[in-house]
Amino acid sequence: MTQLPKHTLRVGFVGTGFIAHFHLKSMIGVRNVEVTGVFSRKAENREKFAKEVETLGLGSCRTHESLEALLSADDVDAIWILSPNYTRLDVMRALHGAIKSGRSKVFAVACEKPLARTVAEAREMLTLAEDAGLNHGYLENQVFCTPVLRGKEIIWRRAASTTGRPYLARAAEEHSGPHEPWFWQGDKQGGGVLSDMMCHSVEVARYLLTAPGAPRNSLKIKSVNGTVANLKWTRPNYAEQLRKRFGNDVDYRNRPSEDFARATVTLEDQDGNELMIEATTSWAYVGAGLRIQLELLGPEYALEYNSLSTGLKIFMSREVTGSEGEDLVEKQNAEQGLMPVLEDEAGVYGYTDENRHMVECFRKGQKPLETFEDGLAVVEMLMGLYRSAEINATLQFPAPELEHYVPVVARKGA
Repeated sequence: MTQLPKHTLRVGFVGTGFIAHFHLKSMIGVRNVEVTGVFSRKAENREKFAKEVETLGLGSCRTHESLEALLSADDVDAIWILSPNYTRLDVMRALHGAIKSGRSKVFAVACEKPLARTVAEAREMLTLAEDAGLNHGYLENQVFCTPVLRGKEIIWRRAASTTGRPYLARAAEEHSGPHEPWFWQGDKQGGGVLSDMMCHSVEVARYLLTAPGAPRNSLKIKSVNGTVANLKWTRPNYAEQLRKRFGNDVDYRNRPSEDFARATVTLEDQDGNELMIEATTSWAYVGAGLRIQLELLGPEYALEYNSLSTGLKIFMSREVTGSEGEDLVEKQNAEQGLMPVLEDEAGVYGYTDENRHMVECFRKGQKPLETFEDGLAVVEMLMGLYRSAEINATLQFPAPELEHYVPVVARKGA
């Protein structure tokens, strides 16, 4: 039996891709944590990751040639699942098996968004975590964005307390497209932009609408209405760009996933008040870079946030040349002109506070703000939106038919 609280939480990473490095950089701002192990399929990626851990001063990170070796390591207390969507359930099954057989002493697990590709997968993730006695956290960074945390605190303390609760949350996230080929493949990712980015939007909106201290399920989902579209990447020249960049497995002429999605979610609070979420996401946005827009509206107030409305901006003339990069903002689309700069992306996007929260909850044995239960609820909303788009109608909740539903673009052979 692990004695809590632990002075230092020792974390093992599964996955070394883009998001894993984002999490790693954010750990600089987290106390009482060491990154002690990593597993990914490629040895070169493991070695690069371990060197970055050392460079950042986050501990002595051992590389593991197998997932089993990481899970059974005697210097790992918690696992961060950051591998691609189609691998996460297998990772969780392996962790569950290792714990139940006594081969692993891991006592906590955190999983990157979305929790799974289907409701059935997400429910199994939750069941496995609870059966193994694991404390579990769902890594939804936008809930922990510094503007979200501060904005919600002010709105609910100063405005909602005197004039009534907020009733409408709007959330939008858009950029020019994902980094890795598997994101573009519906069966591996679980869908398209709706799965990839709407998971952020519906959950941060639900969080903003939830009264401070109240459980997230205090808001009851009544119905969802979704729309999906292919606006950019199915056009022949752009489909060819994807093929050249990612190979023949990303075939947007014949097997596209949606690059635009819209959602309307109707909820009800504990007093019977109707609440609304409006959300849009896109892989077809070309601007300075990743753009997150949030609004929260109530009887006598409004909150607004745009991630590209930064305090720091830099101008570079056409005489300034250089290689492409993302050193100013994530998904950066230009190296010249007037450009916003996010000087601390890990902090502004919520990764630092998210990981600080998870580490503290795990080492103290407390339930995190976001758990696998919330991850399951998000997947239920996403599948409802996909089903709504498929039948071109509003879907009423509860919707038990979603348990084994697979979005059209995620069906093999579709």
